[in-house]
Formats: sequence, structure tokens, C-alpha cells
Amino acid sequence: MTYQSVFQRYEYKYILTKDQVGAVKQAISSGMHIDEYGPTTIRNIYFDTDDFRLIRTSLDKPVYKEKLRLRSYRYAEKDDLIFAELKKKYEGIVFKRRTEATYFDVMDWLLSCGDAPRDEQIMKEITCFRNYYKDLKPKVFLTYERAAYLSEDDPSLRITFDRNILGRNREISFSSGIYGKQILPQDQVLMEIKFAGAMPFWLVQLLYKLDLHRSSFSKYGEYYKNYLKDNINDDMKGALIYA
Repeated sequence: MTYQSVFQRYEYKYILTKDQVGAVKQAISSGMHIDEYGPTTIRNIYFDTDDFRLIRTSLDKPVYKEKLRLRSYRYAEKDDLIFAELKKKYEGIVFKRRTEATYFDVMDWLLSCGDAPRDEQIMKEITCFRNYYKDLKPKVFLTYERAAYLSEDDPSLRITFDRNILGRNREISFSSGIYGKQILPQDQVLMEIKFAGAMPFWLVQLLYKLDLHRSSFSKYGEYYKNYLKDNINDDMKGALIYA
């Protein structure tokens, strides 16, 4: 495999203005660089139960929470490779385990309650997760434009900037277009600082200097609260489409 499949780290989030984004990027330019992929459009499909048990639990801010999502970094049809990701958070630490297979094989595996595409540990864990919740289905499609910066000295340090965050509960498909409800105002950007161990002191000083404060912002959570919570019966009539 050429991708990282296991993550254990802290993930701190901040809501920034465009001017603040410029100030942060200028400050980190001497020690961090944008990754080899450059600006990327990320597509996610979140699985949940019909009563949105997973996101409702997450919004209650428990000590432990978990989610299942599919991710693609491009338009994808049935034979294209995508990621299936199991993401958990316990006492502030994020644990992510992901595996890769074709879009068709992943959807067939998760929706038919059949066998995983391969006999590997991460797929076994996702199968157990699926079997525990029983009625998991694709419920929300989320997409956003991301620029990711990597530290030249600390391989665990990563800063991402997400803009144009959109969500929808119809046409939940990697082979569909990019559109949906605006989750974050267009003049704002979500910055995430991802690191293992302790945040570097220079970065702590930078956040203090720019007066930046952590947010509990969740893309899926915000979409649920703003567009689904009070209108589930009407909004969930959309058809599920996948290649």
C-alpha cells in the first residue's frame, strides 16, 4: 500500500477569515509546504442509521464517539479505488483506520452485508462496525476544497485549510457533480491542525499572536443541525444513487 492506513493524533479546529488564513500561511511558509497533491476537492459519503444515531451521539460530545465514511479525492465510478474509513475519538485523541477498494466493491460489501473485498484486519473492523449498527446506509454527501501543508521537520504535523464546504442528502454518489447546501459561509475557512504528541511551541505562539481559538466545528454535525434535524421526514425522501 502506498497510503497511510492508520492514524493516531490530535485534531484541533479553527474557523478563520480569509485575512487570518493569509496570516497563518505567511507565518508557516518557512517551515511548512503544501503537499504534493496541491489544492484538492475531497468527496465524502457518511453512513448512519435512519434515525441518525451516530451523528446525534457525536453532537452530545461523549468521551467516545465513532463514524464510518467513504472518501474519494476525485470523481469516481464503480471501478475506481476509494477509501473506507473508520474514525473514532476517545478523550480527545482521534484514531482513524482506512482501507482501499473499488467503489463498487465497497458499496456492495457495506450495503449487502456480505463479505469484505479482502481478508484484512481493517476490513474486519469495519464489518464488525456495520454489523453492530445493522441498518447503516449512505445518508449525507459532503465535499470541500482542501489545501494541506506539511511540516519539513515533524512528519506528524499537518495543517489543512478547507473552504467551500457543501453537503446534501440526495444523489449520494462519487460519480455525481459538486453541489449542496453551504455548511460554512464562503468568507470563512476551516483550519485543522493535526499532530501527534504535543503541538510545537512555535505554533502555540502563533495561535496566541493571531488570537485564534479552537472550535468544535463538525462538517457532518453542522449539516445535520442546520438542514436535517428539524426536517428529517421531508428531506430524507431523496433517492440513493451510486454507480
